Amino acid sequence: MRRTLNNVVKEGMFGEPAVALYHSLYRLRRKTSRNDRKVIEQYFAQHPVKKLQLGCGENVLEGWLNSDYYPKASDVIHLDATAAYPFQDRTFDYVFSEHMIEHIPYPHGHSMLKESWRVLKDGGKIRISTPDLAFLIALYRPEKTPLQEEYIRKSSKDCGAALACDTFVINNFVRAWRHTFIYDEKVLRFSLEQAGFVDIVRLPLNESGEAAFQNLENERRSPEGFLKLESLTLEGTRKTV
Repeated sequence: MRRTLNNVVKEGMFGEPAVALYHSLYRLRRKTSRNDRKVIEQYFAQHPVKKLQLGCGENVLEGWLNSDYYPKASDVIHLDATAAYPFQDRTFDYVFSEHMIEHIPYPHGHSMLKESWRVLKDGGKIRISTPDLAFLIALYRPEKTPLQEEYIRKSSKDCGAALACDTFVINNFVRAWRHTFIYDEKVLRFSLEQAGFVDIVRLPLNESGEAAFQNLENERRSPEGFLKLESLTLEGTRKTV
């Protein structure tokens, strides 16, 4: 497979200094992007209810201001979730992120939640979906459900494991896809509380009492049932002052 220079650098093949330089130059270029400013201005002008998605990947949601570190579409803005967001305080009604926070170190995840709190209006809501450490621990138990067995077989094959075995799957999961910190419910809840959110609730994937948060997670990217098996989803509210 041919690699572009961008991909070679992002994969770390030139070492950490080159990767750091690449990220710095990329951030500078995107910070000054007129296209991003135009997308933001158009979104704010056209949508009375403001909704921000962090780390959209290929799951571009209609009616949301979609953002990603490496946008793949012209209507997706560049946003570094570990830095200050380019928005004023109390701008958005909703913030959503699916399977992104686990890719950044825990302190940066805290910064991401604090910035999300800052840009939400009073009474605004956040929804975070991320892999659940409890799901990995459950894979190691002797008694497994048919779905867990299928997950282990498929994941072992995908990662080239020598044996279809929970040990290989767990080791791969915590290291693959640039995962940095895998949350469980108590730590994600604590992080949301530390960021200032209240009324934190756990909900099933793609289900919510908020219409804006219903059917957002992209289950199509995994075999049936896998994303639901992996995921922890919490919602919280910025307290009305």
